Amino acid sequence: MRGLRPGDPESLGGHRLLARLGSGGMGTVYLARAADGTPVALKVIRPEHAADPAFRARFRREARLAGGLGGPWVVPVTAADTEAAAPWLATAFVPGPSLADAVAALGPLPGGTVAALGARLARALTEVHTAGLVHRDVKPGNILLALDGPRLIDFGIAQGAGATVLTAPDALIGTPGFLAPEQVRARDGGTAAPGDVFALGCVLAYAATGRRPFGTGDPGAVLYRTVHEEPDLDGLAGAVPPELAAAIAGCLAKPPGRRPTAAGLRAVCEAAGGSGDGEGWLPPEVVRLVADRSARALDPPPRLPADFPTVRQEREPEPPTKPTKPTKPTKRRPTRRRALIIGGSAAVAASGATAAALLSRRDPGRGTGRPVPTRTIALQADLSGGGTGTAQERGARIAIARHNARDDAPFRLALTVRDDRGEAGRAAATARRLVADAAVCAVIGPGTVAAAGAAAPVYTEGSMPFLLVSPDPDQVGTGVVGPRTLCAVRAPSSYRSFPVISYLTRVADSRRTAVIEDAASGAAARVLSRDLRESPPNQPDGTVSVEVMAADRDDFGPVVDRVLDTRPQAVVFAGTSATRAAACARALAAAGFTGTRAGVEPAMRPEFLRAAGRAADGWVFEAPYAEPRSATTGAAKAFTAAYRERYGTAPPRWSAEAHDAVGLVAAALDSFGSRESVAPGEVAERIFRSSYEGVAKPLRFQPGGLQLLQFEASSFLYRADRGSFRCLGRYDQVK
Repeated sequence: MRGLRPGDPESLGGHRLLARLGSGGMGTVYLARAADGTPVALKVIRPEHAADPAFRARFRREARLAGGLGGPWVVPVTAADTEAAAPWLATAFVPGPSLADAVAALGPLPGGTVAALGARLARALTEVHTAGLVHRDVKPGNILLALDGPRLIDFGIAQGAGATVLTAPDALIGTPGFLAPEQVRARDGGTAAPGDVFALGCVLAYAATGRRPFGTGDPGAVLYRTVHEEPDLDGLAGAVPPELAAAIAGCLAKPPGRRPTAAGLRAVCEAAGGSGDGEGWLPPEVVRLVADRSARALDPPPRLPADFPTVRQEREPEPPTKPTKPTKPTKRRPTRRRALIIGGSAAVAASGATAAALLSRRDPGRGTGRPVPTRTIALQADLSGGGTGTAQERGARIAIARHNARDDAPFRLALTVRDDRGEAGRAAATARRLVADAAVCAVIGPGTVAAAGAAAPVYTEGSMPFLLVSPDPDQVGTGVVGPRTLCAVRAPSSYRSFPVISYLTRVADSRRTAVIEDAASGAAARVLSRDLRESPPNQPDGTVSVEVMAADRDDFGPVVDRVLDTRPQAVVFAGTSATRAAACARALAAAGFTGTRAGVEPAMRPEFLRAAGRAADGWVFEAPYAEPRSATTGAAKAFTAAYRERYGTAPPRWSAEAHDAVGLVAAALDSFGSRESVAPGEVAERIFRSSYEGVAKPLRFQPGGLQLLQFEASSFLYRADRGSFRCLGRYDQVK
């Protein structure tokens, strides 16, 4: 929302203008107040379109038809003057964010919210179609989220010929990515109700997964994929109930006759949990966005001074008139918008009392007279299968939401997510797109060793800081101190012996330690065995003996017998196989050994617990990740509660570490204050001079701005106990 300009009128049609909401190729949208005090969004058409008799005729007819719509989820037209020199139209106003804004800022919506969204929008479309209208531009930007439900806005009644109009024949009508195949082909003068259902299916898939089913990028390429390729619905089945996922997929059928009707889709959505009206359908994070917008609407900016320079009118690019086959049709992930603004093309109803009740939520920087910039952080991960990548995305989103809830934040954070599927080729291409995105100032990820190795050179060349959360820096090949843009926020595997040695010295007080080096694990076993020999627990008095287990043998009994001949107080399994570690545990138990038994994280898998049975109890493992639900700090408890509330489960491995990586970047960005733009290279330098007291662990670097993380605070110990692994805490704090 911006101040009125010197040339803007004081009032129009009995409405007092308060501020500008937006401006585009068709006209300008103002926040205004009607004579009875009701807030409205008032759209004024540009002179060149007003001078077109054909446009006026369409505008007149469409304003009349849209004015007859009265359903609860359709924005009502409150007034219009189609004969004025500058035609205008007013709709009821509510300062709710668009669906596009909400997903860009907070990520996918919960399944129950998606079901309610679908049920209410399907009802709105049923009413639109019954009135003889077809919307033809159902998209996230044309859906506003209010406390009591969504509103479908912008019926194209103020669009020019050849764009999104209800009556223009032989034109490409709508927005690429949400157009039905028949709209792309533009046969028989356009489309009918099934086209709106197709678009609603795209909207619901986007709301549930955060991704457009036909990707983004060049409009021609998106149109080509819409006509010739299947939609990308990865993750949809796990985000909403099965029956709703099937209905959404049905909406995206290529033949119009195979799609459900709007009424049929509504019934499925209501059965999936979207029944009922009223408040309580939005998650708390979106409610806060509504509160932010309400506060802005109640305190519009002042009119700009008379000497304010004229600014060139920004125009939206026209969509292509026909689909063009891309040279390499890849599905791209959606980019995130750099700022959250009230959609200028529309508005929905809200009472002044509702807005006043929300005044307690203020924008960061409010009252300073300065705009609050938005900094975009990207997350690059393998999101297939709902594993580590999904855990990291969710942890990052909680960190973003917490930062944006700060009253004193000098900037807002936005998160853009890219799925590289853990593949080297896709990872490098993803990295190139993120480096080219001027909005992105840092990257969390990539999330796999192969992806990180492929992306690292791209980020290094582009001076883009990237924070490795879960990949082992040693395996990536960058080492502990790699490119100046690399920040590894986990300990490398070459450091995993330190927590084991520390535990055997401080807690177990082992003076005689035996190592079973599993040759099947190769170099990883040899390195751990070597470290224990060179730095024995309780040195200089401590001793370490090593027995090698042949890679082609499965019976650990003979090796265990030789180990126990040395009368050890502790036995360390130097290997990475969970099943072979379990075999070692069974052999030790069978031999009656009850001393300390230890291993390293790669063997700390459910397979170890299942295969070892009771023999697993008491084993201690090091690991580079925390378990927030077992922690006792207030920050860890708050994170666990937030994760459970939002996702319905305890935070899994690596979610807290991703949360903390975002926190470290935010700490580095704090040093720039509310400066409008920040270069990624600047952010990289500040990261290594910053610190963050994270949920999982404190992130601090060695003095002097070195890239070396203080790893004594970066590893944890777990104990196997009755069929599960229990986190004991940071290894340097376990007693």
